[in-house]
Amino acid sequence: MRSRKMGLSVGVVIALAVGSAAATELGIEGSRFTIDGQPEFLLGVSYYGALGAPEEFVRQDLDDAQQAGFNWLRVWATWSAFDNDVSAVDDHGRGREPYLQKLKWLVGECDRRKMVVDVTLTRGEGRLGNVHVATIDAHVRALETLASELKAWRNWYVDVANEHNLRSKTVASKFVSIEEARRLRDSVKRVDDRRLVTISYVGDISKDEVRRYVLESQVDFLSPHRPRNPRSPGETQHVTRQYLADMRELGRVVPVHYQEPFRTDFSKGWQPTVKDFVADLRGARAGGAGWCFHNGDNRWADDAEPRRSFDLRTRRLFEQLDTTERQAVKLFAEQ
Repeated sequence: MRSRKMGLSVGVVIALAVGSAAATELGIEGSRFTIDGQPEFLLGVSYYGALGAPEEFVRQDLDDAQQAGFNWLRVWATWSAFDNDVSAVDDHGRGREPYLQKLKWLVGECDRRKMVVDVTLTRGEGRLGNVHVATIDAHVRALETLASELKAWRNWYVDVANEHNLRSKTVASKFVSIEEARRLRDSVKRVDDRRLVTISYVGDISKDEVRRYVLESQVDFLSPHRPRNPRSPGETQHVTRQYLADMRELGRVVPVHYQEPFRTDFSKGWQPTVKDFVADLRGARAGGAGWCFHNGDNRWADDAEPRRSFDLRTRRLFEQLDTTERQAVKLFAEQ
């Protein structure tokens, strides 16, 4: 009975949202993002497992996020972790309930709050070891499903393949070629030609690779996942300006967006400090890029706690942050 009531609540919210004009529109003007036509610095937060969180957790986290100055969040449409698959699409690319409805509710809730949503898919491996949209046809179908189901809202963009350049010999590979990237991009644009599309990349992008992204795959903006080491925060401004200079030479300039920087509990050899988080944010902003406060599980603990955005079923995100992260969050809006 309880789950049925929750489903009706989500359905009512979605119906109201679709029946009215979208409240928030994400756009691009040259190298800048815009919200409702005005240039805006995108300051975001990882919120990967949101589709498994109770609605009340989400509302409270969104309240805290807005109070801290965040205006976008990153949620995954293919997410399985800790024996819990909360993907909004199945491995064939079809809608998967109740999580597709939950994604629509979340996008609508963020739309009402003037917040942007990054909807990310991954090819291949999941945290459970299961395979997500492993074939190009399933991947295309998943993007068409999401583009169609979420078309009413203008406050979201799609990362068609997280860290697409990674290959693996031990798990199903994430790898997506530039040619496939263009096909994935085109599959979204056929359904909704105004939807913004990116594809994320691990590492700093060479000039030749920048050319392939902006001229061949025709993504709307770059999403590099910069190296995670102590030098990284001090390099971000310079690296960002180099991307923009490379694109000016190529004749097509798009925004740079750091949707997944370094985080706590990722590397045994380096735990970022408050100064590291703040320096990276400042470097991104000074260089002209969007930036995300990335967070996730403790890779070195037997129970992976705290799991942060990777598992939101029993504790909401802002309750799981450690002292360093809490101190950093308090400073972000001032940068």
